Amino acid sequence: MHLLLLLPLLGWALGATAIDAGLSYATFKGIDQHYIEVYLHIAGKSVTFVPVNDSLGQAGVEVLLVFKKGEEIVKFDKFQLNSPVTPRILDFIDLKRYTLADGTYQLLVSVKDVNNPENTKEYSTQCTMAFDGEALMQSDIQLLAAVHKDEGTGPFVKNGLYMEPLPHNFYGKYASTLAFYNEIYQADKAIAEDYAVSYFIEDGNAKIMVIGHKRQKPNALNPILMQMDIASLPSGNYTLVVEVRNKTKQLLSRKSVFFQRSNPYLNAQQIDLSGVNIADEFVSRLDKKALDYSLRAITPLLPPNDVEVVNLMLKNDSLNAQRMYLLSYWLQKSPTAPQFAYEKFMEVARAVDKEFHSGFRYGFETDRGYVYIKYGQPNDIERRETEPSAPPYEVWSYNEIPQTRQNNVRFIFYNPSLAAEDFILLHSDVVGEVNNPQWMRELYRDAPNDIDGNYFDGTGVQDNFNRNANRVIKDN
Repeated sequence: MHLLLLLPLLGWALGATAIDAGLSYATFKGIDQHYIEVYLHIAGKSVTFVPVNDSLGQAGVEVLLVFKKGEEIVKFDKFQLNSPVTPRILDFIDLKRYTLADGTYQLLVSVKDVNNPENTKEYSTQCTMAFDGEALMQSDIQLLAAVHKDEGTGPFVKNGLYMEPLPHNFYGKYASTLAFYNEIYQADKAIAEDYAVSYFIEDGNAKIMVIGHKRQKPNALNPILMQMDIASLPSGNYTLVVEVRNKTKQLLSRKSVFFQRSNPYLNAQQIDLSGVNIADEFVSRLDKKALDYSLRAITPLLPPNDVEVVNLMLKNDSLNAQRMYLLSYWLQKSPTAPQFAYEKFMEVARAVDKEFHSGFRYGFETDRGYVYIKYGQPNDIERRETEPSAPPYEVWSYNEIPQTRQNNVRFIFYNPSLAAEDFILLHSDVVGEVNNPQWMRELYRDAPNDIDGNYFDGTGVQDNFNRNANRVIKDN
């Protein structure tokens, strides 16, 4: 996929409000005719929306495309592209396909705001069609903003997939995946054996940053749709390369496409967020109640010093500080998708709140809720409610605790007050949590005469058919 060179022609009015139009193209080999796809992305904020009724508006642009060979006009198209009728300003896109014979062409594109004719922009670039012959060939690489299955017949649907081109070949701060589409032609004629497709991202010094491989069987057409993880790719200019090689690693074909990456939050913990425009971030939409709830929900995951900071922010009702802290926290957890990470976590937090809710605290502020948020779902929960000399208790078992690098650990919660679901952490063998060597004595406090050892030093109780806590722990 090629970006059209931003070469304003003589007719472009300097100083006028310029349409922000992303234009790019990709060439493909068809069964009977070769074709070029031209992609157009119009930024809604750069054109004029006019009212359609009391609450809805619409924008439109007039587009003229011309393919020239020397001074000869080989093909032209003129059409109007309208935005959806919408209550708010939004971007809109289009895709056009044109058949062309092999050769080199000059592509001229003019875009004009139909509601503000002085708002225009013109572009010029060169494109080449080269698909004649029997050799193995590739289409241009198409970078994608979105892709999903679709059996429809719309312009963005090809081979059962909806593929929306990426505007400006630019991946912003919230992008974590690079998706691309490429077609390989005539492998069945050029090579009669399986072959390898390598795809990799190079930086400006030709250093490979991300790489992948895929084996293919030779067909007349092999469509390649791949996704690459770019969450850890730093800001900069890059080239995506797709190579085709035979089993002896001989290079048969190669295509590449340039793109840009902005990843300002890759090392969020080292970034001064004071310059961040909070109004553009998801935390700006959280009111006082939602901020309080969200910050309390992440408290089990915070280091002690941060817990003190959060408590102070909540006490002082500093909403801006709360938003900054919450954004910083989720940027550290997920630099490219902080809102998604936040929303997925809050789904768990709300479920934990509901499950362990206390009359005086959120469910994730109870001991069981705290442990669930901090260490995740236990592998096993054993609950006992009817032992004669013990209040209701639960034993939670974890096969592994990555935070402390421990295996086969337990948490013991009990309800000495017998209040509804008010379970307290009695003992755990997880490093850093409550560790009570006399937990059995405390649990079976209603059987003081059965303490194993003297009253002051004894840590256990004598075994009994109705005392199962120790057996539960050993069995789990």
